[in-house]
Amino acid sequence: MDKKLLEILVCPVTKGPLIYDKEKQELISLSARLAYPIRDEIPVMLEEEARTLEEEEVERWRARQAG
Repeated sequence: MDKKLLEILVCPVTKGPLIYDKEKQELISLSARLAYPIRDEIPVMLEEEARTLEEEEVERWRARQAG
């Protein structure tokens, strides 16, 4: 994922920052509790295409960001 692209992309629902999950090829929005897929190196920034994050995923990402 291009770091410059990641810097300008925001969650379409909350307009908050996104976290790149390289392993799952997703962009994570903690504020919306959504994970947007990246397909063929293109972020799909549609709410209806995003999956809802489980509570433990949200907590895990928050812990990573804090520490």
